[in-house]
Amino acid sequence: MSANPASDLDLYPVAEKAPERVQTPTGKPLSALTLEAVLAGEIGAEDIAITPEALMLQAKIARAAGRETLAANFERAADLVGVPQELILDTYELLRPGRAGNAQQLLDRAALLRRDYGATRVAALIEEAAAVYARRGLFVKRF
Repeated sequence: MSANPASDLDLYPVAEKAPERVQTPTGKPLSALTLEAVLAGEIGAEDIAITPEALMLQAKIARAAGRETLAANFERAADLVGVPQELILDTYELLRPGRAGNAQQLLDRAALLRRDYGATRVAALIEEAAAVYARRGLFVKRF
């Protein structure tokens, strides 16, 4: 947590008040993302992706505003930046009630995300879901 939440809140909106705090995944400053630069071919798809650092900055701002749940969501999103989209979608499907046959499937996914991608917050959420699903009987295969 920041030493001065009020100053974190003063960063919002970042694009206007602290654009120097945000960079693209390729290291370009936020100010480089212009329509002219796109049309000139200076900006590619890899330049418009979000970074974990930008998401963590948003989490700090949300927390300073008293939005703890939003802050936690930004932090989990930061965990997922490096995870392949196919794995994210497969995990989402696995988390839908009735999709996983047992808690171990969710625990295995959590372990994979933690081990291979460092996604500790997301892994903890999946582990929590496994416990809740077991308690509520949501592992009954529905589909």
